[in-house]
Amino acid sequence: MNYLVVSYHAWRPDLAERLTRRTPAQFKLVSKKEELTSQFLKEYSPEFIFFVHWPYLISPDIFESYKCVIFHMTDLPFGRGGSPLQNLIARGIYETKISALECVRELDAGPVYLKRPLSLYGTAQEIYMRASETIEEMIITLVKERPIPAPQEGEVVEFKRRTPKDGNLGQLRDLRQIHDYIRMLDADGYPQAFVEVGEFVYKFSRSSLKNGYIEANVRIERRDKGQ
Repeated sequence: MNYLVVSYHAWRPDLAERLTRRTPAQFKLVSKKEELTSQFLKEYSPEFIFFVHWPYLISPDIFESYKCVIFHMTDLPFGRGGSPLQNLIARGIYETKISALECVRELDAGPVYLKRPLSLYGTAQEIYMRASETIEEMIITLVKERPIPAPQEGEVVEFKRRTPKDGNLGQLRDLRQIHDYIRMLDADGYPQAFVEVGEFVYKFSRSSLKNGYIEANVRIERRDKGQ
């Protein structure tokens, strides 16, 4: 059987190859939105399409024609919506679950196949890498065991997608919160946490919370090159 992994961020670019080796199935990776065409899907005819770190809305033409599974970094129905990692850490939440759910028209509202725990300590880059490892194991379980998805239960809490300006450290007054803001944006392709001072933007990475202070890397740019 053919399976498809659709992933915008290449946290594990060899994921499809690894899954092919570890299951009795053939996996293919799609990393660009324009590659996910109806013609391609018709020719490849995937049994399942697994969406991993995919920031785009999925067309009804796709999820109504194929079994589409989304991996969302919250214990659904808590945390439906955008920027789950950053929204969780900004709320002081350091342990979560990855939910594997069926794609439906309502955002992150589909029935759930399975959930697995995930620690939110470390940089965003480290967390995404750890999440990718967990998702690999979840996909293997989905392929081999074919669990039946169950409707979500509990109070629905929705997250709003965060924007680069939300990484401004200027209004924060707590060292732990500043440290969390820096590390939750510390990943390839993400806008870094920052402060603006006069004509300059100070961008932070590699935060380390010490006893009463923070050590971090800083890059200073003129504001016309920054936020």
